[in-house]
Amino acid sequence: MKIAVLGGAGFIGSSFVRELNKRGIKPLVIDLLTYAGRLENLKDTEHEFIKADIRDPSTQELLQNVDIVVNFAAETHVDRSIYKPQDFVTTNVLGTINILEAARRFNFKYVHISTDEVYGDLYREECADENSPLNPSSPYSASKASADLFVKAYVRTYGINAIIIRPCNNYGPRQFPEKFIPKTIIRTLMGLEVPIYGDGKQERDWIYVEDTARIIFDIISKANWKGEIYNITGRQRVTNLELIKLLEEVMEREIKIKFVSDRPGHDRRYCMKTSLSYEVTPLKEGLKKTYKWYVKNEWWWKPLINDKFFKEDEPWKK
Repeated sequence: MKIAVLGGAGFIGSSFVRELNKRGIKPLVIDLLTYAGRLENLKDTEHEFIKADIRDPSTQELLQNVDIVVNFAAETHVDRSIYKPQDFVTTNVLGTINILEAARRFNFKYVHISTDEVYGDLYREECADENSPLNPSSPYSASKASADLFVKAYVRTYGINAIIIRPCNNYGPRQFPEKFIPKTIIRTLMGLEVPIYGDGKQERDWIYVEDTARIIFDIISKANWKGEIYNITGRQRVTNLELIKLLEEVMEREIKIKFVSDRPGHDRRYCMKTSLSYEVTPLKEGLKKTYKWYVKNEWWWKPLINDKFFKEDEPWKK
């Protein structure tokens, strides 16, 4: 079985490469190596690597001899989508369509990695199941919802073999410092304050990235490939302020926070149900692993601390 991992040099993609290696599979990794896709993330893994852009029609030819394509390649940071939404349309929508066209041509099985954010803000509402309507709030989630709909359309119209997987918030080693948990850890290690949007009571569901990688593989192993949708939830929902408190316990130090203006269109609560059965790493245990990794791997994150979306309090502003 030959598996291609698109965006395999990114955060979740590289964790999935490690999961494949555990199972004796050496995948083909295709990545453009943009700011968050880094060869450093693939250190000590077995893989074949090709630098390519999922938006480029010529990339289709790289997939003609694979059995399964798992697409992690995406722009994913909400702040960046507010700052420059066009990049999210070209990569997340047009890039997905390009890979779907390859699936038509070469008849491989296609795994589309989406997000819980496509369901939108579920503040005081029922948690979303796999059949809930899409109601995206940000340019990021709108681009991912659009891609999901194209996958469903290609299954219905062209009969391609595909599934959609929607994970909740992931955390763990090798996550780019723009994201909340590594940003909090690294800024605290540097003696800096951590900006908190609004009142800090936004609620998110968290899952350790290695759990996500394992669950995705298990889904692939039993899928029917008829356009099924799978939610991956950590069943560990906390507010941003509660998460800060957990990190203080893990790091055994005070985290200095400062409240800044809320992000435009900021969703209050994400919440999913899932039809799947699996075990996950307890949140505090996963945070301990994550913290230890960042402490031991300064070489990985120190070159990244000048990034606008790490060092500025309200980075969506131009």
